Amino acid sequence: MITLDPGEPGPLYLRIATRLRSAIATGALSSGTRLPSARTLSAQLGVARGSVVAAYDLLAGEGAIEPRGAAGTIISAQVNGLAKAPAQRTLGLARPRVAAPAAPLPFQRGLPALDAFPRKLWSALTAKAARAMPEADLAYPDVCGAMALREEIVAYLGLARGIVCAPHQVFVTPGYQGALTLVRQVLLRPGDAVWVEDPGHPQAFQAMEVGGASLVPVPVDAEGMRVAAGIAAAPKARLAVVTPTHQSPLGVSLSLPRRLALLAWGEEARAWVLEDDYDAEFRYTGPTPPSLKSLDRGERVLFAGSFSKTLFPGLRLGYLVVPDTLVETMTRAARLITRGPPLLEQSVTAAFMAGGHFARHVKRMRGLYKRRRAALAGALSGHFPVELAAGGMHLLIRLPDGVDDGDVARRALAAGLAPTALSGLSIAHHPGHGLLLGFTNVREEDAAGLVARLVGVVRG
Repeated sequence: MITLDPGEPGPLYLRIATRLRSAIATGALSSGTRLPSARTLSAQLGVARGSVVAAYDLLAGEGAIEPRGAAGTIISAQVNGLAKAPAQRTLGLARPRVAAPAAPLPFQRGLPALDAFPRKLWSALTAKAARAMPEADLAYPDVCGAMALREEIVAYLGLARGIVCAPHQVFVTPGYQGALTLVRQVLLRPGDAVWVEDPGHPQAFQAMEVGGASLVPVPVDAEGMRVAAGIAAAPKARLAVVTPTHQSPLGVSLSLPRRLALLAWGEEARAWVLEDDYDAEFRYTGPTPPSLKSLDRGERVLFAGSFSKTLFPGLRLGYLVVPDTLVETMTRAARLITRGPPLLEQSVTAAFMAGGHFARHVKRMRGLYKRRRAALAGALSGHFPVELAAGGMHLLIRLPDGVDDGDVARRALAAGLAPTALSGLSIAHHPGHGLLLGFTNVREEDAAGLVARLVGVVRG
C-alpha cells in the first residue's frame, strides 16, 4: 500500500503517518477502507511493529482513522470529500489537534508517583536558586551540564551503583532521549548494526532507526538478553542497547554470566554497550544487581540514567556517563545538538541532591511503590495471572487465550485506563499477549475499583 524511502530523514512513525495522510488526502484511501493490522504493515515495510502502532495512534488522535477493536482500523468518515476539497482543507488533516496536557491515566507506565512528589520543597529550592542566579548564568549554559549537578551525579553513582567516574565524563541531557541522540550521532553510521532487546523499548528502536541503523532484535528470556543469540546474528554489531537491571518491559535482570559475556563481546568486537539504568532505584526483592558500568574494565560501556523516573518527567533531565576516550567527541556533538539543558532546573536538582533530599525521596518512593504494587497485584490475582519482577515501576498480567492485548489496550484507553499492550513492544520475537500496568500512581484504596473496570474491558 505504501513504500518508504530508506534515505529519507525523520522518525519512521512520522514517515509512515505522512504516507497514509497523503493517501487519504488524494483519495487513494477512502472513508471506511480497512487498514492492515500493525503487525501486517510492519512486516510489509520491514520495520518495528511499534513504529506502525505509533503512526496509527498519531492518526487516530487526529481523527483520520478509527480503531474498531476486532473489526480492525478503518479510515474515518471525517475524511469524506477531502480529495476534492480545496488545498487548505486537506492540509488540516495533517495538523494534530491542540489540547491541554491531560492528567495521567491509571496504569500509565513510566511515571513516578506524582501525587507524592515534595512540591513545596521543590518550589522553595527553585525560588532560592532563581534569586541566587548570577548574571553569568543567564548566558548559554555549559553544553555538558552544570558542574554542580555533574558532581552530585558522580557522588550518587559511586554510592548507589558502584560506578567510579569523574565529572568531565558526565553529560547532562534532556532526558533519556537526549542521551540516545548523543550516542546515535557520535557512535553510529547509516547501516551500522545495533542490538536491541526484543521485546524492548520503542523509544530506543526509533532513535536508532532515525540514524539509519540496522536493528538486530535479540530475544529475551528469564536471564535477560540472550547475548549468544546477538553474537550469532550480528557478531560485528557497532552497539548494544540494554536495560540490564530491570529489562524493559519484562522486568527480568541480566544474569551475571551474560553481563560478563556482553562485556567480553564488546571488548573483542570493539563495540559499544549503552546501559539504560532507568529505574534501578526501585528494587523490592533481593539486592540490586551491579551495574554493567561498574564491571566494565575495557571502557566499552556508556551509562544512561534519568531523573524522569526518580523525580518527574517534566523536568526533562537525564545524564550519560561516557569513557574518557569519547569525552571530546561527545562534547563537540553536545555543542551542536543541545546547547545544554536549562540551567535553573539543573541548579535546583543539584541543590535537591546536595541537601540529601534526593536519597530520602527515593527511599520513601521505594516503600510507597512496594505497598502500591502489593495492593494492585492482590486485586488482580483473582482475575489474571500476574508476573511480578524483583523491581521496577510496572507489573505484567497475562490475558486469556484468544484475547488480543492491542485491542484490549485500545478499549481500555477509551474507558479512561492506560495499560500498555506487551505484543506491541516486539519486533521479531512475539512475547505473547499481556498488559503492562504501571502501579506507581495507583493508590492502595483505588486498586480494587480500577481492576474491576479493567476486568469489564477485557470481558468486553
